[in-house]
Amino acid sequence: MSRRIWLVSGLFVAIAMITIFALIPNSNSNQASRTPVANPKQEETMKQTIMNHDISSTDHLTRTDAKEHVSIMANQFNSSSKQQINQYIRELQKTHHHIQLLTWVDFSNQQHSTPYQSKNLTWDTNLNNQFNTYQRLATNQLRNHRSYESPSFKVKENQYFIVAEPSLKGNKGIIALISQQVLNEVSNHQKRNLRLIPYPKEGNYRVESVETNTLRDITVKTGHDNEKASHYYENEIVVHFREDMSDRTLMTISSEIKSTWIRKMGYAYVFHAKNMNYSQLKTYFMNKYRPNYVEPHYLYLTNDNLTDEKNTSITPNIPNDLLFSKYQWNLPAIQTNKGWNLAKGNKDVIIAVVDTGVDLQHSDLKDNLIEGYNVIDPSIQPKDDVGHGTHVAGIIGAVVNNNEGVAGISWYNKVMPVKALDSSGAGTTYSVAEGVIWAADHGAKVINMSLGNYADSEFLHDAIKYAYNRDIVIVAATGNDNTERPGYPAAYPEVFSVSATDSTMKRASFSNYGDYVDVVAPGESIASTYLNNEYAALSGTSMATPHVAALAGLIRSRNPNLTNEEVMNLMRESVVDLGDKGRDKYFGYGQVDIYKALQAAGNGTSPLQFWPQHVQNQMQSVIQRNASK
Repeated sequence: MSRRIWLVSGLFVAIAMITIFALIPNSNSNQASRTPVANPKQEETMKQTIMNHDISSTDHLTRTDAKEHVSIMANQFNSSSKQQINQYIRELQKTHHHIQLLTWVDFSNQQHSTPYQSKNLTWDTNLNNQFNTYQRLATNQLRNHRSYESPSFKVKENQYFIVAEPSLKGNKGIIALISQQVLNEVSNHQKRNLRLIPYPKEGNYRVESVETNTLRDITVKTGHDNEKASHYYENEIVVHFREDMSDRTLMTISSEIKSTWIRKMGYAYVFHAKNMNYSQLKTYFMNKYRPNYVEPHYLYLTNDNLTDEKNTSITPNIPNDLLFSKYQWNLPAIQTNKGWNLAKGNKDVIIAVVDTGVDLQHSDLKDNLIEGYNVIDPSIQPKDDVGHGTHVAGIIGAVVNNNEGVAGISWYNKVMPVKALDSSGAGTTYSVAEGVIWAADHGAKVINMSLGNYADSEFLHDAIKYAYNRDIVIVAATGNDNTERPGYPAAYPEVFSVSATDSTMKRASFSNYGDYVDVVAPGESIASTYLNNEYAALSGTSMATPHVAALAGLIRSRNPNLTNEEVMNLMRESVVDLGDKGRDKYFGYGQVDIYKALQAAGNGTSPLQFWPQHVQNQMQSVIQRNASK
């Protein structure tokens, strides 16, 4: 059976699902590296604190972004014709659905007018009273040529605030009603990703909750239960035969197990039987065909150009993106700004994001997106219906220096959205494997997988090997359960695994750890793009991982001669050592340093010349060992 995979921006789930993770920076002290393992109650409290911080940060991001757009409109109000203003509003409403209402104030004739009101806005007495109260306060401030921002207020289940901006000249201004539905979305997203709520039941499938290694029944709760359990479809099985199966043989199998469908992906098949459970299917295939392996179809969850010759006057150190200086602490923390002096990416080096898809119309992303693929429904585009993939993609490739939103780590690498997780944030090992193989076959040089599972799937591992053997750098999140238990695909030897740190360079309280960890990167309250042209702050190893995927893209842009193994070795060596000296299980080799890594990558030559002889010998040994496998 193939495993279902889930997005979890914060934590690995208590089931065999792939989850999206984000990383948080760690401190330089040895003592700080040894974050004690919390009991379930303490862990739940820490996660709740992190989630509340994400919601608060998102609130600030929402307000800053809204204030900027309203300020632009207020200035246009004074110098543009009514027709031009209306055209601007029409364009804005296509992407900024959170702007629910606009009121224009002209003190020269004491008039208020409302040129725009969202069709989705339900106007009732409560909302009318709240709006009128804050509108009066806003009007008084505008009359004195001052900005205004109301506190948040709730009407039924929806949260709003009002922002008002005066025009630079004249006696005019704009008052806007802004929806903060994104706060509810972030709350619900992080409850799942940080596993503060039990794993949601699958409506369309019968799912078993089992102990990962023995497949014994287990009741899944929150906290440390997450590291012990997996989910799989009880009437499906994944089979890797010793030889290719003919159509006649497959028809015989289908008839004997009463299979409703059979799918082939890479080297393995997934069979869905109508009346047989996994145990019965396993007995059937092992006795009759003696395959290389059989395994359950597990569930996975989500864990959130060297230079531009045309823009040589741009100073890369401090981009003009609106939210950069105030909220994107994570980029300077890993020397991104300094690294931009050496490389900003190349459009030919594609970074695939195997996730929930991407908001394809996000104004801060769309210019850096290329055609992707929707595994869940190949007939439609890989549009994000969760938010996780959009957030991950923004960390990698949000448009830089466009005076809007956030800055991505890469200026010019293209992002390939591959939707392998459905609207619940989950996907099977089959869907994730298909997404990996599709990305490998369509030009990806780097694959980001902010998802994971504690069950070791040979089926998914086959897909990982397929991509690795095509010289692709595969980067994955370790998970968010504060456990040493290896998570997959991060723990596969072909995968570069990432854990999380916070803004003080301490290990994130939720971040998984272990001997398989390669590096750490920032993962706490990371500001990035979100659904409906908005922005959000999310935490998790899911957020840490794209920092490293973007770095791999920059390295391959600066030095396209490097193999995937050479890129990974270079990233391991070009770090800031945290915790115990050398590699340790909490920080791996250390926190990534983009400037050091790009400096070591050189320009068109092998990276080995940049290292001391003993390091060169070690790296050559690793390369030869992998080549002989």
